[in-house]
Amino acid sequence: MEQLLSFVGMVNEMSPYLLLGFLFAGLLHVFVPQRVYAQYLGRPDFRSTLLATLFGIPLPLCSCGVLPTAMSLHNEGASKGATTSFLIATPQTGVDSIMATYSLMGLPFAIVRPVAAIVTALVGGNAMNLIDRTQPTAQKACADDCDCHSQPQGGKLFGALRYAFIDMFQSIGKWLAIGLLLAGLITVAVPDGFFERHLNSPLESMLFVLLLSIPMYLCATGSIPVAAALMLKGLSPGTALVLLMAGPATSMASIVTIRKIMGAKPLAVYLATIIAGAVGFGLAIDYLLPAEWFVPQAVIAAPCHSADDFTLPQILCSLLFVGLTVNGLIPRRAKQPESPQAVHYQASGIECAHCKQTVETALLKLDGVRSVTVDISTNVVSVEGDVAEADIKRTIEGIGFGFVGKIDG
Repeated sequence: MEQLLSFVGMVNEMSPYLLLGFLFAGLLHVFVPQRVYAQYLGRPDFRSTLLATLFGIPLPLCSCGVLPTAMSLHNEGASKGATTSFLIATPQTGVDSIMATYSLMGLPFAIVRPVAAIVTALVGGNAMNLIDRTQPTAQKACADDCDCHSQPQGGKLFGALRYAFIDMFQSIGKWLAIGLLLAGLITVAVPDGFFERHLNSPLESMLFVLLLSIPMYLCATGSIPVAAALMLKGLSPGTALVLLMAGPATSMASIVTIRKIMGAKPLAVYLATIIAGAVGFGLAIDYLLPAEWFVPQAVIAAPCHSADDFTLPQILCSLLFVGLTVNGLIPRRAKQPESPQAVHYQASGIECAHCKQTVETALLKLDGVRSVTVDISTNVVSVEGDVAEADIKRTIEGIGFGFVGKIDG
């Protein structure tokens, strides 16, 4: 019972900050046009990498969602250096994960985490600029420089709320739920002091965590309760930071896509920067900063012994958070266009609402396309208009997704 109350207390601590972070994310998504991100990132210089980093830090995109965004920016004219900075910075943080980090791991962690993301992104992006100084060539932008999300202010506010509390929960709700459940499992199953007894030094722990976290997928927010739970079992704060940096920023999907779209050199810079930055900042935390700064919040360290310790606002936020998460886990099949002229194509790798929007936006830029609908559950892309299959294939693959072919019938 004590472990259950501890888990509920963790959700209570995180849920208000998560909901506020999701709201900020929705406002950013709707009220800042995507063309703004591409307009200032074209030159292979420090300014473009700095802007790409600052643009990416608040965006709540996971390592799967950031890939199509980054590839779209690269195709629209962003330099390889700026694209690399964006790829490194964005999945490590977001307004939702920064607030959740503060709620569960304290203010020092909430400060160090974005600082580490900024530094590693700037180093990686400028290293890429030194290797590749070519000027990118933008693909065709929206006609007449339009705002693809233009709509009345009331509609924009509704769109922000929908993106924040429906689309984003569909995108990362599953991973956040998995992270919370893993944290609860670690709290119950792993003995106290386990890592202190089996790993001889922080550096050894960091290399072990890197080995596990680089190929697998962890979202920036879902990794927080896992890192906090591991710290309670003896993992050093610096090693927890390595998990928070390397887990969200890398995955097999991102490694394969970056290699395919940008080449081997950008991939090498990307991985080397994340590994060196995570270990460097982790060692700095363990050896240069006071250990008492980096302690998980008391709600986990000292489990609640009574439901009376929970406040009504926390309970309401937790119930809303759980309800939105469950809603996001419900499979949805997109309604196919009723027009008999719609042609259906089988794609792959479209796993979240942001991926869906990226594919639809990219295809709508093609001459002759009148409407596009993407079904996330089946990865079926339905296109209405006069456009060649080769152009559909080139566009989908150009933003980092797979293309299987036309669906007969």
